[in-house]
Amino acid sequence: MNQLVFIDKGQAITDSLTIASMFGKRHDNVLRDIENQIELAGDEFSSLNFEESNYESRGKNFPKYNLTEEAFTLVVFSYNTKEAVQTKIKFIQEFKRMRETLRTISSPSYMIEDSIKRAEKWIEEQKEKRALEVKTLMLEQQVAEAKPKVTYYDEILKSTSILTITQIAKDYGMSGKALNDLLHEEGIQYKQSGQWLLYHKYQDKGYTKSDTQKYRRSNGETGTKLHTKWTQKGRLFIHNILSKKDIEPLMDRELDKKDA
Repeated sequence: MNQLVFIDKGQAITDSLTIASMFGKRHDNVLRDIENQIELAGDEFSSLNFEESNYESRGKNFPKYNLTEEAFTLVVFSYNTKEAVQTKIKFIQEFKRMRETLRTISSPSYMIEDSIKRAEKWIEEQKEKRALEVKTLMLEQQVAEAKPKVTYYDEILKSTSILTITQIAKDYGMSGKALNDLLHEEGIQYKQSGQWLLYHKYQDKGYTKSDTQKYRRSNGETGTKLHTKWTQKGRLFIHNILSKKDIEPLMDRELDKKDA
C-alpha cells in the first residue's frame, strides 16, 4: 500500500486491504472482524463510518470496506500484540496528519498559496517516509534471511541455485504474477510500494534470498529496489502450498497422463 490513510469524499479514511496488509492478517479475516463490529455498532454508527466497496484482482471484483478513524479504532481495538500496537500508532499519526491536510485545504482563499506550499511539503515528506519504510522492510527481510537455523533438513535442501518467482511459476504453467497473487492470498507475502515482501513469520525460514539493486529514476535521483528470489527450500514450500490446492507441476501432470 502506498499510504495508510487517504482522503475520500472530504474525509480521512483507510480501508480493509490496508489494515490486512499492515497488521499481517488475511483480508477475509479482517472483513469478518469488520462485519462483526457493524452488527454490534448498529445502523446509525455503521452507515456513517463503514462503507462497502470493492477492488479488482486478476480480472475479478472482490469486496472491501472503507473505514473512518472511529471505525478503524473499533475494529483494531483487540489487536494487541507488540507489533500491532506499533502499527496502530502509525495509523493514528497518519489520521492526524490527514486531518491537518483537510483543514489546510479548507482554509480561506487568502491562505490558499500558503496552504498549497504546506501541502506540497507534506506530500514530499510522505514520499520520503514511504521510501524509508520500504528500505527498512527490505533490510529487515535481508537480516531475517541471513539467520535461519540450520538443521539436517536444511542440509538436504542446501543448493547454490536460487530461482525467480517466474521460473518457479513456469513449472506449474502459471505466470509469475499469478503465483505472486496466490501467495498473497495465502497470507505469505504482501506488496509494499511495488515490491513483494514476506510476512514476518516467514522471513527467517530460509525460503528466500534477496539483494538490493540501485537504479536511476527519471528525475535523476537514485532509488533502490529489492529483488527477492527463492531458495530450493522456498521452492519446496511453494510446492507444498500448491499441492494443498490441487495444483500439480506440469511434469507430474504428464506422468499422470502416461499412467492413465
